Amino acid sequence: MTSRLASTPLSVLDRSRTREGYDGPAALRDTVRFAQRIEALGYHRFWVAEHHSVPGVAGSAPVVLAAAVAAATSVIRVGTGGVMLPNHQPLVVAEQFGVLASLFPGRIDMGLGSSIGFTDGIRRALGRDASDAEEFEARLTELLDFFRGPDGHGTGGSPAHPGVHAHPAEGLRVPAYVLATGSGADIAARAGLPLVISGFQGRDRMLAAIDRYREGFRAAQPESGAGSGPGTGGEVGARSGHPRVIYSGTVAVAATEEAARRLLVSEAWALAHSRTHGVFPPLAPAGRVESTAMTARERGFYESALRGHIAGTEEQVAAELESVLEATEADEVLVTTSAYERDALLDSYRRLAGIAGTAAGPPTPSERLTSTTA
Repeated sequence: MTSRLASTPLSVLDRSRTREGYDGPAALRDTVRFAQRIEALGYHRFWVAEHHSVPGVAGSAPVVLAAAVAAATSVIRVGTGGVMLPNHQPLVVAEQFGVLASLFPGRIDMGLGSSIGFTDGIRRALGRDASDAEEFEARLTELLDFFRGPDGHGTGGSPAHPGVHAHPAEGLRVPAYVLATGSGADIAARAGLPLVISGFQGRDRMLAAIDRYREGFRAAQPESGAGSGPGTGGEVGARSGHPRVIYSGTVAVAATEEAARRLLVSEAWALAHSRTHGVFPPLAPAGRVESTAMTARERGFYESALRGHIAGTEEQVAAELESVLEATEADEVLVTTSAYERDALLDSYRRLAGIAGTAAGPPTPSERLTSTTA
């Protein structure tokens, strides 16, 4: 265990991946049970995602799912990774998180992204088009304004909509985070918000974005009249006083390097299939994927999808994570690993928690994730 890793909070983002033989409702129930296991392991937060019309992902309503997760847990922070703001009206998002923060005070995070539907058909169904992604910064500002409490003149809410108030959000401090896609790092800096970023597009690009974020960060100004009651969220408020970076990535830990790599196989094949067939499918068992006859093009995408992750034994993963933390100076690690073999996935998270010194004991038979997926 390294000193930097030991002092860095570990968190989880679960996308409610569907699996062959198990439907979407089972995946959602798995997510809630998985959150309970993750809380028991001492992880800092548990986030859920938003995807629309994707056969391989059941998580389409992150605020609803976050409410179920928060109700089934007691201390872990719960949030979204994230709500795709271009798909929604800021007033509605503020109201939804206001309700969440009121029901589960001090535990709710508001992770926000700029992605929209993957296809023209999805975007039309959402009432959006590709250009809406360009409005992310304006929508973010409007959303945060709805959380402003009454000022010295007795007014609050969004200046864009005088007299409109997002109840019960107004005056609450729900921590907001920006997911870095495209210009997300620069937007997070201008907004004075924490940044969630991955190395998906390469470490050099990630590090350059982090540098821009830290250099351009604008510290939040105190907000007159902001609420300070039990719904304030506690750790950073709606805006942050200093740059905060959360590194997001796939991490797989097992007894052997090969066993850790097998955890990545199902997701890698799903990605390869989506690139070659246009559909992101449910996860297939690793054994069947490894025996699949792939075309040269499929094989290329598959092998590419297996690279760039942190995978191996406890010693190997600890060393790789230490390297990432040294390079990024990240304040937190958000793990996003998906796998068909659910008990092996939980074991990976248990081993990772052990590296950081927060692990609980092994699961009892009733705690195993496979008990809820039939």
